Amino acid sequence: MRRPLRFLAHKLGLNDDQVGQFAAILDRLKTERAQADVDNRRRTASLAEAFEGTAFDVAKIDAANAEQATSGERLRASVKQALEQMHALLDAEQRKKFAYLLRAGVLAI
Repeated sequence: MRRPLRFLAHKLGLNDDQVGQFAAILDRLKTERAQADVDNRRRTASLAEAFEGTAFDVAKIDAANAEQATSGERLRASVKQALEQMHALLDAEQRKKFAYLLRAGVLAI
């Protein structure tokens, strides 16, 4: 079990089924965050390319910004879906503990 998952399992008192489902949810989030990082690096490269030419390439900047906005929206939707799925998996007491961990800054989603 990975460290964040082990931490959640301990703090929330997750059963084996919940641990398995949380693992799948966290894996999907990890993948989406990695894709967002790739998109961000691609945007940075596009910004640099737009700047280094003899003429400033406004179209390249606009395209890079549009791609970054799309990437950000995908990430926000993934986080929303993950939280919704986690909420459905947890009982009332576990949800209270999870909310506390979020508020306290112990968890970052």
